[in-house]
Amino acid sequence: MMTPPHTPLDAHAIAADSLRLAQQHYENFPVASIVLPARLREPIALIYRYARQADDFADEGEFSVSQRIALLDDYRHELDLLAAYIKPNSDFFLSLGAMIKARHLPYQPFYDLLDAFKQDVSKTRYANYAEISHYCERSANPIGRLLLSLYGAANPENSAYADKICTALQLINFLQDIAIDLQKNAGKQRIYLCQDEMLAYGISEQTLQEFASGVKSTDANWQAFMHFNLNRVECLLAAGKPLGRILSGRIGLEMRMIIAGGERIAAKIRQHQGDVFNHRPRLQALDWLRIVFVALFKQ
Repeated sequence: MMTPPHTPLDAHAIAADSLRLAQQHYENFPVASIVLPARLREPIALIYRYARQADDFADEGEFSVSQRIALLDDYRHELDLLAAYIKPNSDFFLSLGAMIKARHLPYQPFYDLLDAFKQDVSKTRYANYAEISHYCERSANPIGRLLLSLYGAANPENSAYADKICTALQLINFLQDIAIDLQKNAGKQRIYLCQDEMLAYGISEQTLQEFASGVKSTDANWQAFMHFNLNRVECLLAAGKPLGRILSGRIGLEMRMIIAGGERIAAKIRQHQGDVFNHRPRLQALDWLRIVFVALFKQ
């Protein structure tokens, strides 16, 4: 039996479902929020769904390493078809491809995201900040560059600002999810902290396990280590802040909210002296009100 042709309703339904996913999945940073112009919400939701699903292939479920790699390779094959102007095999990639074409988006950021997620499956330690930074260049910065392309604001200056913001947000995620990442990757604990910096502050992997299990409480060394990491994050966010004013209207407001959200998460981690094992930061209603206020009047 022949498969009936796809209709605009199919594409709209997929985009609408992606938007629901983006808005229902809890994030500490706004994703396709109502602040954005309506014309941008579905395209951003499709990008979010692409990244969320690929990230889940690397992280979630009971898949073996080989199964995770196979799933990510299937995603890459679908992306290859789009880049070659060949009809993909899945409805989602059909919708994603139509959006990429209509919005004139580059393909490289989508490939970079897949490279980062594939690395997650096999690499669980990072020797230094150069390695972490290189990972962020592929796991986070592509999102910022895709958003700039959607906004019609992709240029070298804006991209440099966006890279700083996205790297900072990725580093914040690493810090808030230390205990969670220790349990990922089929029992192979994943640590997104610089090994050389851990050593400098007298922190071992056993120390992390003791903090996570409650055998040991976080100490002065850990507090100093976390403050060092938070200082770096805050410097990156500050360096990227001009983008929030360069981008106009509601797009600029969304960017300022993203930056303020990152700052708020960092502040909540500081509030508990870096003890993310017992106090993982989570934004509440009052935090969001504060973020909106800062985005409107302070940045």
